[in-house]
Amino acid sequence: MSFIKNKKALFNYEVLEKYEAGISLYGFEVKAVKRADGSLAGSFVKIRNEQAYLVNAYIAPYQPANTPKEYDPYRERRLLLSKKELKYLAGKEREKGLTLVPVSMYNRGRKIKLEMVLAKGKKKHDKRQDIKKRDMEREISREFKEKLK
Repeated sequence: MSFIKNKKALFNYEVLEKYEAGISLYGFEVKAVKRADGSLAGSFVKIRNEQAYLVNAYIAPYQPANTPKEYDPYRERRLLLSKKELKYLAGKEREKGLTLVPVSMYNRGRKIKLEMVLAKGKKKHDKRQDIKKRDMEREISREFKEKLK
């Protein structure tokens, strides 16, 4: 079950590879994520000092009155990846035009996981082609449904 999704990520980026990582959260952040109080829009993954961090993701305080005053909803959150994955992703991140983009937050068992993709930014004409293709598929399915009636 997905709690938070980054809907624009798959439209703005061409997906090359998918990865799953655990994410280090405070208890009240876990409750907020399970309530889908957050956003991955505009967020990205940065690898620094052999650690991966989720940057610029917004997770609202679960109960604002009970949340610590120094809590920053946009704080960097550490991602839990193996050393092998970290080294590979660090090398890929240094390549020109590649970035790590979070796509969704979901639970696997009792753990909160982050799905991220190694992606390359799409050009404007690629986005137009995607829109055109989606419209054509929608039109074809609409006509097919009418023929079945």
